[in-house]
Amino acid sequence: MAPSEFAKRARAAKQPGAPKAGATKRVLVAADMAKDGVRECERELVPWLRERVAEVELVDDISAFVTRRAALPRAAAEAHLPDLVVVLGGDGAILGAVRAFADAPRPTLGINFGRVGFLASTPESDWREALGGVLAGEGILEPRMRIEAEIVSSNGERTRAIALNEVLVARGAAPGMLSLAVSVDGDWVADYRADGLILATPSGSTAHSLSAGGPILFPSMLGLIVTPVCPQGLSYRPIVLHPDSRIELRVKEASGETLVAVDGQAFHPLRDDDTVRVRRHPVAYPLLAWAKLDPYRRLRDRLGWNQTRYRGEIDRD
Repeated sequence: MAPSEFAKRARAAKQPGAPKAGATKRVLVAADMAKDGVRECERELVPWLRERVAEVELVDDISAFVTRRAALPRAAAEAHLPDLVVVLGGDGAILGAVRAFADAPRPTLGINFGRVGFLASTPESDWREALGGVLAGEGILEPRMRIEAEIVSSNGERTRAIALNEVLVARGAAPGMLSLAVSVDGDWVADYRADGLILATPSGSTAHSLSAGGPILFPSMLGLIVTPVCPQGLSYRPIVLHPDSRIELRVKEASGETLVAVDGQAFHPLRDDDTVRVRRHPVAYPLLAWAKLDPYRRLRDRLGWNQTRYRGEIDRD
């Protein structure tokens, strides 16, 4: 059997892995200074790193950094890349770092200062042990599936975007619903009348899709989630598709402005008969986790599953 187009592209791509012991020479620290405690942590973490690696770069404005890298020619963007990216902040800061290195993914460790922190998973209090473990080659690689979206306007203009969490097609501020025709691998699925539709990765299953009633997928799984937002028909439910499915959404009718959002940003307007095509990106993003971190504790803590205790029950954390 001939290899699929996706398999060919995946083999041709450089799939990054976890840093090995002694291999980390250049570290980029991306800090969301608007988060409480980040500035204090940065003042300790950067000197700590400079005693252990050859080069440390501090980025204290992640949005500006993303903009600067987007303007670089490809050769310049892929030169002098860091061996490790350390993000101080919440999941929004992680998504910013992922956007900055979308075409040249770098192993990334998130130190959580946010309210939730499914992507930035390492507790702030444990940054020394977690980062020391990564430098010693003990970081746990969590390859995160990404998706790429191609927006095709009715006049043939094309726009490309890459998402770690989700691609959202939704109505703007105007009242009324969208009518979206959805096909998978060329087969018509349904015409959704809803406020919008979320196409999410397993990483995105605990983000906007979860709020809209979507399922939770383990982050290292492969799959595509289609979650309607406030559908008119109560029988419409989220579905999980094969990771290599090709999804196409066409705007059939909208009462006002329609927008595409990629990981909560990069809004792009849509008109009637515009199409959004989504498929799996061939290169997963190499997020790192602390070796001692219980992956299910993230769910317990972030979703409040620890709130109910029974008499005599032992606290296992």
